[in-house]
Amino acid sequence: MTNSPKTTGRINRLLAMLPWVIGNPGVSVDEVCNRFDYKRSDLIRDLNTVFVCGLPGYGPGDLMDASIDDDEIIVEMADYFARPLRLTAPQALGVLASGKAVQSAGSGGDALDRAIVKLERTLLPEGAESVVVDIPEPRLVGELRDAAIEGSVMEIDHTSIASGEARIRDIEPWAVFTTLGNWYVSAFCRSADAERVFRIDRIRSATPTGSRFTPNPTPHEATIRYTPGDDDVHVTIRLTGDARWVAEYYPVDVVDDGSDSMTIRMSVGDAAVAARLMIRLGENAEIVEGSEAAIATADLRSRILERYS
Repeated sequence: MTNSPKTTGRINRLLAMLPWVIGNPGVSVDEVCNRFDYKRSDLIRDLNTVFVCGLPGYGPGDLMDASIDDDEIIVEMADYFARPLRLTAPQALGVLASGKAVQSAGSGGDALDRAIVKLERTLLPEGAESVVVDIPEPRLVGELRDAAIEGSVMEIDHTSIASGEARIRDIEPWAVFTTLGNWYVSAFCRSADAERVFRIDRIRSATPTGSRFTPNPTPHEATIRYTPGDDDVHVTIRLTGDARWVAEYYPVDVVDDGSDSMTIRMSVGDAAVAARLMIRLGENAEIVEGSEAAIATADLRSRILERYS
C-alpha cells in the first residue's frame, strides 16, 4: 500500500515534518499545521504512527516518542532524523543505480538528473565511465512515448482490468511511465472525452490514426489515478477499526472522519470491484448508500458461502 500516491505523499510530508520539529523544539500544533499543510486530525494520526516506529530491535528504548503536551509537539529519541544520513560506498552506489534506473525508465525529472550528476561526481573517479542502467522496455512503450513527443493520436485496442471488456479507443498520449512493476500511458481519451491512464500490457495494439494534437510543454504528472466516468458505480462506505487504510490507498472523498469511524464516497468502474473490497474488509465496513454495490456484495458473499459449504 505504500506505493499508492496518497500514501507516498503522506510519507514524504511526514519525513519532511519530523526533522523540522526536532530542530525547532517547542513548536505548536498550529505552527506545524500551517507550515506543512496539515489538518489537526491528520497530524495526530501521523504522530501516532511515529510513536510505534524506530530502529531495529524495536524495544522500548529503540522507538521514537511523539506526543502533544499543552498544544506543544514533542518528538524524542529520534536523533537519527536530525542529522544527515551517512552512506557506505556500496549503499551510495546502490542509490546511484536506483536513480539511474528511474531515469532510464523515463520517470525522473530535473531534480533527479541533478542529484545523479552530484552522486557520480562524488563516487566515481575523474575520467571513469558513468554507471549505466538499461531497463528493457516491453512492446508498445517506444511507440507510445514517440507519439506523446510528436503529438500523434493513437488508436489502441485496450482491455479493461475491471470489466474484462476490449474496446477500441483514440487517445492523445501525454506521458509514458513505469511504477509498481508495470508500464502505463496517461492520455486524453477522445472516446471517453476525459483523461485516462492505461496499463500498457493491457493494450493489444497501438496504431497512428494520422490525426495530430499539440503536446503540452509542461510534462504531465506520471502517476496512477482513477478518473470517474458517467457509467461508474457510486458507493458510500462507513469504515471502522483497521479499515481506515482504504482512504489512503484508493481515490475517495472523505465525507466524515470521526474518532470511531470514517465515512467515504468512492466511484468504481464495476460494482464487483466494490463487492470484493467489502468482502475483504469484513465487519469493519458497511455500505451506507449504493444499492448496486450492496446487491453485488450480497451476491458475492452468498457465492463464497455456497462454495465453502
